[in-house]
Amino acid sequence: MARRPRGYGLSAEISKKINDKYDLGIEREAREWMEALLGRSLSENGGDLGADGMHAVLKDGVLLCQVMNCIQPGSVKKINETKMAFKQMENISHFLASAERYGCSKTDMFQTVDLFEKTNMVQVVNAIHALGRMAQKNGFEGPGLGPKESHQNKRDFSEETLRAGNSVIGLQAGSNKGASQSGMNLGKSRSILD
Repeated sequence: MARRPRGYGLSAEISKKINDKYDLGIEREAREWMEALLGRSLSENGGDLGADGMHAVLKDGVLLCQVMNCIQPGSVKKINETKMAFKQMENISHFLASAERYGCSKTDMFQTVDLFEKTNMVQVVNAIHALGRMAQKNGFEGPGLGPKESHQNKRDFSEETLRAGNSVIGLQAGSNKGASQSGMNLGKSRSILD
């Protein structure tokens, strides 16, 4: 992996804002969920990993692929165990593709470079949470992560009900309770003369 130069100006500010959003509590929830799925600890000391530790654990993509296979067996066909950079990025890409096929939104996922080069670890942890929510929504029987995603609750109203709703004035629109401004005169009236 090539060394990224330190950012200056706007790029440094953006990088700092992204890194400041990293939350150890959210990371801990994601890590504990992954540990429960895999049946082993991700860190030696069992404490918070932080962005650097989480990056070191997930960088090769092997654990992510194993997590995906725990949720949906056979979703990642081949997991590369080698330390070659392009094979590690291939693992990450396989995880992302299988998570999208499983139902995760593309906007909830991260880019391969976000994890591999540690440019946006916040989004990596958020993607793990999105996968945990989707697993609950899809009926996964194992451990859950975060709240269950809601289902669409489409309603069909009859024409009569829709017409009745058009005649009601909402409380936010306000109501004058039948009063009008007819007959009100504030100040001297304006008269137009020829």
